[in-house]
Formats: sequence, C-alpha cells, structure tokens
Amino acid sequence: MVEIIDGKKLSAEIKEEVKAEVENLNKTLNIRLSLATIIVGNNPASEIYVNLKHKACEECGINSLIERFPETITEKELLEKIYELNNNKDINGILVQMPLPRHINPAKIMSAILPFKDVDGFNPVNSGKILNNDETLAPCTPKGVIYMLEKYNIKIEGREVVIINHSAVVGKPLALMLLNRNATVTVCHVFTKNLKEHTLKADILISAVGKPNLITEDMVKEGAIAIDVGISRSNNKVVGDVDFENVKNKASFITPVPGGAGPMTIAMLLKNTVNACKMQMKE
Repeated sequence: MVEIIDGKKLSAEIKEEVKAEVENLNKTLNIRLSLATIIVGNNPASEIYVNLKHKACEECGINSLIERFPETITEKELLEKIYELNNNKDINGILVQMPLPRHINPAKIMSAILPFKDVDGFNPVNSGKILNNDETLAPCTPKGVIYMLEKYNIKIEGREVVIINHSAVVGKPLALMLLNRNATVTVCHVFTKNLKEHTLKADILISAVGKPNLITEDMVKEGAIAIDVGISRSNNKVVGDVDFENVKNKASFITPVPGGAGPMTIAMLLKNTVNACKMQMKE
C-alpha cells in the first residue's frame, strides 16, 4: 500500500516551529526579523509565488517587505538595491524572485547578495558550503525534499537515487545533499539518452522538470519512492511530472502535486530566514 507524503502537513508543523523561534529571537534580540523580496516585471507565476511567501512570513511573525521594479530596471540599478539591502541591519534575508529579464545576469545578482542574507541559498558561497556538509542556507527546494525523506524515515544511505533535473536551483544542490547522506546518485537531464533505463534503477526517483506525465508507471520499479517536484498546468489543473494515479500503484511512497514539494519549499525559506538571522547575530 502506497503512503502519500503530506508536504502540506509537514509545512504546517514547520511554520509552528518557525513562529516560536521568531517570537523568541524578536524578544531576545529586540528586533523584528525581516525578509525583503525583490520582484522584477509582472510575471503572473512569480506574483503567485511571492504572495504565497509573503503570506507564510506573516503567519510566522516575519516582517515581509516586497520591492517591485519594472522590467526596464537596469542590472546596475538592481545591484544598487541589493547593496542597499545588504547594508540595512534591519533586513535579515534577501530574496530575488526568478526569472529575471534577459538583460540581467542572474548569477551576478545572486553573487551580490551577502552570503548570510541569502535565504534562497544561491550565492556561490552557500552553494560551495554544501560540499563540506554545511547546509545551513542550502537552496529551499532540495532542502524540502531531504526534509520530507527524513521525516518519513525513508533510508537514503546506500540507496540508488535518480534526479531528473540538473539546474543550480534543484538538481545540482540536491545531488550533493544526497551524497552527503551516502546515496548513490544519478543526475539526468534533457540530454540524457534512454531515460527509462535510468529511472528503473531508482530506489528514490526525483523529478523536477515541469512536464506533465513525464514519469509513467512503466518507468518506475516496484516499491520505489517517487518525489515529484515538477509543476505545470494541464486541462486547467495543477499537475506534476509523475502520472500520480498510475505510479501510486507501484510506489511505496509518493508526493502529490499540489500538496507535496511545493509547501515544503516555502517552509524551508522560513527556516532559512531564521538561520540567516542567527548567523548575523554571530557576525
């Protein structure tokens, strides 16, 4: 019998923990823990994500500031805004919502955020720290995936893990975090040949592509764990990469979309914001 991994429930538990930590930090340090989010342009999906993050912050007592800029903002102007937030002691976390307009280099923007204010975990310093088992400010989606696996007591050590995604946001940091836990990791992507050959070997299969029904029942081995990080729309419904209704007949654990990895990403952002504040107190 398959077990559904309830990301929504785990996320609610994390929010309660974060709320207590925020109250304690605010009282002890006489501060108002604050997160600044920068959004450029008017991408509807970005607006939805930013509003969800804003709401989650408010629920946990984190002061959430949203800085909106037109798509015409120059890279120099955006960098100046980041430097201003870096130097503002009242701001504990900085998040730049992706995607950015084509004329702005995202790597340059991520590198400009101070590592101890980088709640998305995309600054090269924080990416590099994962190599040394320091995941304090690791990217939120990979962190959420690991949290789900560990909370459901799913063994990682010695398991064959296949990740379908090789981005710096999900695939690469997640591969490192799984290696930190002694998994054997295969990373697949758009140039991978015979994808099914790889997925059938997976004890834990993680897909983060954004292509409906990419993972079908015949691609999953009996008893595998299916973690669906993909999100897209099909027939006016939000769906993942995994053909949920059919794959659940084979999997031992599976995440739904929505209600799986999505809420965990926001929950890990809240945890990262608290971690960032604690790091700043040590500076």
